[in-house]
Amino acid sequence: MSKGVKTFDLEDRLIDFAVRIIRIAEALPKTKVGDHIAGQIIRSGTSPVPNYGEAQGAESRPDFIHKMKVSLKELRETRVWLLMIVRANLIKPASKLELLIDESNQLISIFV
Repeated sequence: MSKGVKTFDLEDRLIDFAVRIIRIAEALPKTKVGDHIAGQIIRSGTSPVPNYGEAQGAESRPDFIHKMKVSLKELRETRVWLLMIVRANLIKPASKLELLIDESNQLISIFV
């Protein structure tokens, strides 16, 4: 590998993404809506990494594909929750979520 080229570990990226999602969920208002979205985004935003881990130990190609598709589905769901948080102005300024939305787009692109 050439000097200066940084490799990335997808599992590490997914863990970092999940941690950032947890922090966003904690920052949501303690209202009925905020609590609902927090619960949903925690489930969808933390699910890709264990499913990716399970895919790495898949016993068959169909099992591997299924686990990867579950990770992709959860990433897409998380992206939608992030966009809803922005549009509903639940976290201000909305620019706080730009990098996280971008990361969700990048992760989705990797899985597609």
